[in-house]
Amino acid sequence: MNPSLSALSRRGFLGSTGATAVALAGASAISTPVQGASPVAIGPRIRLAIASYSYWHFRDPKVTIHQVIERAAALGAEGVDILHRQMDIPEKEPLTAQHRTYLADLKKHAFRCGVSLVCLSIHQDFVDPDPAVRQRQVEHTIKCIDIAALLGVSCVRINSGRWNTIASFDDLMKARGEEPVLPGYTEEQGFRWCIECLEKCLPHAAAAGVTLAVENHWGLTRTVEGMLRIAEAIHSPYFGLLMDTGNFLENPYERLRRIAPRTVMVQAKDYPGGGEWYTLDLDYRRIAGILREAGFRGWVSLEMEGKEPSETAVPKSFRKLRQAFA
Repeated sequence: MNPSLSALSRRGFLGSTGATAVALAGASAISTPVQGASPVAIGPRIRLAIASYSYWHFRDPKVTIHQVIERAAALGAEGVDILHRQMDIPEKEPLTAQHRTYLADLKKHAFRCGVSLVCLSIHQDFVDPDPAVRQRQVEHTIKCIDIAALLGVSCVRINSGRWNTIASFDDLMKARGEEPVLPGYTEEQGFRWCIECLEKCLPHAAAAGVTLAVENHWGLTRTVEGMLRIAEAIHSPYFGLLMDTGNFLENPYERLRRIAPRTVMVQAKDYPGGGEWYTLDLDYRRIAGILREAGFRGWVSLEMEGKEPSETAVPKSFRKLRQAFA
């Protein structure tokens, strides 16, 4: 070896190690708390998303998921919660290569816009006396788990199902979500069917790293007792509850408090211009406090369900959530 090069190498090595030592010492000094100083308390982190449902209440014209991603990014939202029926693929058909291409493009579009895809809100109904019907609902849910995995979504919103003795959703809302049990059957059977179906879906969800979150969305989960009955029967780290702040019509805060410890995802309703079916005046600072007390760490997704045009209503509602969860 050339002696002069060797000397230079030694000097370079010593210089670099000296610089590293200084840097490490500086880092140590920065990271070491000052004696007597109070530690900084870091509370549960809550992040805000916008549900695509905020822009489309099942009436034309349909706002595409690509457009929702762009609008959410423009408002500074970190995430988007996708309504499955709003996607530009058929709801019930098996996934095709063309469908997978659409999902890949959606994922890319979100990445380019700096937005995370955080939840896939799907529709299924496990409350049916026919085992073949229930099995089809299980298969549909498993397909939706695959969709979530392809999108990089970690949570799927699940409905428990309902008796469908009130056919029209509008009429169900007039009845405040209450409907009679199907003649000849019992509520006990409905819960058993729902739990059995969820247990069939959960191995697939676990393999995909996707959490199934049952929402307080009428039917069996219209009440806190119904939600907790299902939650206590299922033992899986890939199962939890989805808190919809607007679906407990009476005494909402106490009911939200009871499900908060098992909540893994939140959909936050707001009603600018009056609600599509009803209007609740929700105190989001109070709800934020309930979630923090329960140690909730995760996503709160705005569901604007008011009659005011989304162009003005969504920014207004999103600001309200930002202020409440700041």
